[in-house]
Amino acid sequence: MAPKNCTIKRPKMPTNTEIFEDPTPRINLSTSDDIRREMARVYRETRFNKISPANGAKLVYMLTNILKAYESTEIEKRLVDLEKGHLKGDK
Repeated sequence: MAPKNCTIKRPKMPTNTEIFEDPTPRINLSTSDDIRREMARVYRETRFNKISPANGAKLVYMLTNILKAYESTEIEKRLVDLEKGHLKGDK
């Protein structure tokens, strides 16, 4: 417990944050086309100053990584299917 004369310093909230109506909006990112559309939406919102360029860049960076993960998963699935077909003798 802090003494009565002592003030507790609390960190200040950043002032450059953007406030969204819903903190966790659901966005369908289940296909590469969904991810591409979301990237385009972020681009348009950045272009028309609805979100800051810094936040737009961060969002596109995250979406790019999601797209890479999606593509890797899809390639892995296709490779497994090809290997299964090869082992069965399918051509």
